[in-house]
Parts: sequence; C-alpha cells; structure tokens
Amino acid sequence: MTPPAAEIAEAISFDQNLTCQTAIREIRAQILTLPSIRAHRLSNTEFTSREFVLVRVLLANGIEGIGEAAVLGGPRWAEESVESIQAAVERYLAPALIGCPAARPAEVAARMAKAAFRNNSAKGAVETAVLDAFTRTLDVPLATMFGGAQVDKLPVLWALASGDADQEVEEARAKLAAREHRDFKIKLGFASPVDDLRRLQKLRDEVPEMRRLIVDVNQAWSEADCRRYLPALQELKVDLIEQPLPGDDFEGMARVARQTQIPLMVDEAAFSNREISRAGAMGCGSVYSLKLVKSGGLLALSHAARIAEAAGFELYGGCLLEGSIGAAAHLAVFGTLPQLAWGCEHFGPRLHVSEIVREPLVFEEFHVHVPQGPGLGVELDEDQVRDALRPD
Repeated sequence: MTPPAAEIAEAISFDQNLTCQTAIREIRAQILTLPSIRAHRLSNTEFTSREFVLVRVLLANGIEGIGEAAVLGGPRWAEESVESIQAAVERYLAPALIGCPAARPAEVAARMAKAAFRNNSAKGAVETAVLDAFTRTLDVPLATMFGGAQVDKLPVLWALASGDADQEVEEARAKLAAREHRDFKIKLGFASPVDDLRRLQKLRDEVPEMRRLIVDVNQAWSEADCRRYLPALQELKVDLIEQPLPGDDFEGMARVARQTQIPLMVDEAAFSNREISRAGAMGCGSVYSLKLVKSGGLLALSHAARIAEAAGFELYGGCLLEGSIGAAAHLAVFGTLPQLAWGCEHFGPRLHVSEIVREPLVFEEFHVHVPQGPGLGVELDEDQVRDALRPD
C-alpha cells in the first residue's frame, strides 16, 4: 500500500539535495479568457466566456508546475474574482512561498494560511502548481501524493444550463449518441419553479435514455418552494437535488431533507471541515459535493472527502467549470477515493471553444480518464495561452 502524503513528505524532507532542488523560485498569475460553446446560466448569473487564473510555479531545478483558479462570472459564487485572485497570489501568497521547498507540502499550506484568510481558489491553484512541479520532479503522477489512483477513469455527467428546453433536448441527445454522457445535471433557479418543471418534463419525455437526472437549484428556492415543488420533482424521478436553499440555512436544509425521499446534496453550505461535520450531524443532506475551490487545496480536498464520509455523506465530484488543468487536479484526488458514489461533473473543458493544453482530457463511454503522466499529466500549449491572455 502506498504511504499517505504526510509520510511521503516526511521521508523526502531528509533528502537535503531534493529539498534544495524544489525550492520555489517564482510564482506568476495570469488572467485568461476562453469563449464558451453556448451560454451557461445559473440562478444569479449568465456567461458566454469563462475567465480564470493560470498560476505558474517555477522551482530551483527549473521545473514548472501549473494550477488553475476558477470563478463563475466574478465574485458571485464565492467572494473571489480573477482580479482578486491575481492580486492575492502575487502580493501575498507568492512572497510567503519564495524559498519554501515544494517537497514540504504541509509547510506550503501553512505559509499560505498565515499569509491570507480564505482566498480558497487562489490557494488551491498555487498548491496545485506546487504539487504539479514537485511530482514532475519525482516523475510520478500527482495522485501519488494521495495514496495512488485506484481507477483510471470516472463516470462524468453533463450540465444542461441554457434555459432553452428544445436546445437542451438536442444537446442531451447528442451527448448520449456520442456515448460521452448519460447522466445529466439541470440548472434551475433562473426561471420560476413552474417554468423549470416544464423544462424537466420535456427532458424526461423526449430523452428517456438519461440514466440519472440531477437538479441544481443554486440556492434559489425558499423552504416553502421546496414544500410546493419537491413532490413534482419526485414524480419526474429526479435522482438528486443540489443545494435548493441558501448556504447558511442549515436548519431549513435539514427540514427539507426529512420531507423528501430524493437525496439532497450539500454544496455551498459547507466549505470547511467544521461545516461538513455540522451539516452531516444536522442531517442537511446525504451527499456532499467535493470542490477544490471550497477546500482551498488538494491536500485539504482529500481530507474533506474523509470528513464527509465520516459524517455520513456519499461523495460527488463537484466542479466550478474548471478547464483541463483544474479538472486534472480534481481527478488526481477523486481517482484515489475508495468510493465516489455519484461520479464527477468535470465536463468543463468541453464547454470551451478552444483549449490551452496540448492534449485535452479524454471523454469516452460516459467516463473521463484520469491523466496518467507525471504531475497533473497535462501540458500547456503556449500559443493558445498567449491567445487567451486578457489584455492588461
């Protein structure tokens, strides 16, 4: 059995040469923009292109690692924007980490925690880049840091979020025909519940081949809305409901969970381990959405999975529409988990018109493949990166 990350790091720390080689020399943060194949709607925003921050970490040995910091159309899902992420990385996190060995990931996390409060997306991208550079130095996959991958691919769903029922029917049919996705998540909350139910009914009627149907309300309903409309969701054979109530309404989520036979998924309600434990103890749901942007680092994400399981949750691999870099980072952790009952939703790379990596992630037979190369297993296409850079 491969030893856990803490033991690996402790053993490596005795190798003074490796410690010197992996000292962090430089950290950069660049804002990139990639156009989307279609509009993507949430309860509080809509966008047709995605902005994110590419973080680069250069070690003393000349090896560079990369990470991705994601947001959803600005500081709407959480408090961070691409501008605040870039500033946090360059002004606070980078100065705290220069000279720190990537071979000591616990020290990296501790230094970032001291340099900045929360800023989870910024920290997650920096730690990803550090671990990518470190595992490239060792010539091993990033999953090695978390005990090694147990699977080489994971079930992956597709999100339907245009709000146009006819378009969504055709999109779902195309994904099924290509054998890329058979589980679907439908974004609700940007229309009235009645209109949302009409969309769902059309999808159920016209795309009966869907295996799982998950709805994400993005905190847009009230407890009264849940009482009115959850019975209709049950009639439509919805398999899972994601965060119907505002994230801070633990009591309401617990009451709703007791009233329905459909499992509820806790997402925005729980970022920290304390919040995960509290949500589990209160019975706010039975599924937990794992996200790097909530945990603030891959080491913490792996830990959050264990905390959620101990709190009684089944696990779901969530995303913030990350591209191939962010998706590969998540998959490095998800592939090591003993159970990921609901698969993952790292379809984000397929929402982009173009890519910034040389070889995109592989989607086939309703699964996404876990990259196998050293580090993250993805390589930048520098020409595409230059084209995607946002002008200063």
